[in-house]
Amino acid sequence: MSQTEIWTERYRPSKFEEVVGQQEIIKRVKSLVQSMNIPHLLFAGPAGTGKSTLALITVKELFGERWRENYLELNASDERGIDVVRQKVKDFARTKAIENVPFKVIFLDEADALTREAQQALRRTMENYTNTCRFIMSCNYSSKIIDPIQSRCVVFRFKLLEKKDISAVIKRIAEQEKLKLTDDVFQTIYEASEGDCRRVINLLQATASISPDVTSEMVKMISSEAKPKEIRVVLDYALAGDFVNARDKLLDVMLKESVSGTDIIKSIQKEVWNLQIEPEIKVRLTEKTGEAEFRMIEGSDEFVQLQALLASFVLAGQGKATA
Repeated sequence: MSQTEIWTERYRPSKFEEVVGQQEIIKRVKSLVQSMNIPHLLFAGPAGTGKSTLALITVKELFGERWRENYLELNASDERGIDVVRQKVKDFARTKAIENVPFKVIFLDEADALTREAQQALRRTMENYTNTCRFIMSCNYSSKIIDPIQSRCVVFRFKLLEKKDISAVIKRIAEQEKLKLTDDVFQTIYEASEGDCRRVINLLQATASISPDVTSEMVKMISSEAKPKEIRVVLDYALAGDFVNARDKLLDVMLKESVSGTDIIKSIQKEVWNLQIEPEIKVRLTEKTGEAEFRMIEGSDEFVQLQALLASFVLAGQGKATA
């Protein structure tokens, strides 16, 4: 286990009651488990919201101490071909459970990474071995799971954790690890994690390794995010028509703070709505920010795209059309 996974495993909930957020989903899954006859399940939603954890809790509640003998976990992003479904999955699915529960459980993590051929084979396996096996699948995008599989599953859609849920996790870890947190740390970690609980735990572990007294500045340093004040200076230069200083300051932020272009884009998108400009211009600049981000993801040069975006801000500051 890597160093960054130690706290993630240590603070992984082991009971339904310990899971934060997703209360409606937990209540429904718990009632299914209590009936001892779960259907095939599909957990869809962003990373770090509790999908894998809930699958593990479900299996432990069903089988108790013998859960390992009746549970197969595969990460579909590593084992994504049709041979895996035909061999590993089918061999496990066709054997009977070693417990009072009449079925085994196969957990396919990141199932949206399965090829379409593998998903078609999986559909037939789910159909043929439904008496001896149940599938729990997790994915980030349910649209990448073929319709025949979705129709065979009860679909639960997870959402990003709210600030109160993130704060509860932070307080629990801080208490057990004897960390001292400043009041603004909660907001900083929440913004840096964007509702991803796994990232919250990793950020706390990384900052705690430096000092048990965790401050907002330490979190920002670890998360490698551009500081809002610095981004605001860049945008103020651009809106004032000073493209050269805006570009130089942007390059300075990227090099000194080691911030990636995509992180800069996210910071710009947040800061646009704090600028003292007309709402219509904010909308146009947000659209330009989205276009630049798309090009960067597709492989365009980050600094070239950010310079082009700054040019849009300069034109907006001069009252010229940016469309």
